[in-house]
Amino acid sequence: QVQLVESGGGLVQAGGSLRLSCAASGRTFSSYAVGWFRQAPGKERDIVAAIKWNDGSTFYADSAKGRFTISRDNAKNTVYLQMNSLKPEDTAVYYCAARIAGWGPGIGDVHEYNYWGQGTQVTVSS
Repeated sequence: QVQLVESGGGLVQAGGSLRLSCAASGRTFSSYAVGWFRQAPGKERDIVAAIKWNDGSTFYADSAKGRFTISRDNAKNTVYLQMNSLKPEDTAVYYCAARIAGWGPGIGDVHEYNYWGQGTQVTVSS
């Protein structure tokens, strides 16, 4: 079992930055893939970014490219999402998730992930 706890959300003005953290306990991420998803009210939960734990390969949704950076700290068993140049449309609950199957096809599919955190709210004001 893996327990995931997100933190770092909050209220920020457009153009500002936030760094989200996802700390894992229970077992290490080892060969997993870890993704950040977000869900705005009335919308589906969508991939934002993902990282391959063992070599740091990354994937970004088009909406995140150039503004968000996903990274990991092996020693702390933690994944981060640095979000810069935030826009009001980035407002959502952000979730981290772990995929046992690791990297590969389906990395952006919410149904492919096995463990989820409780989410952290990000609100960007205009």
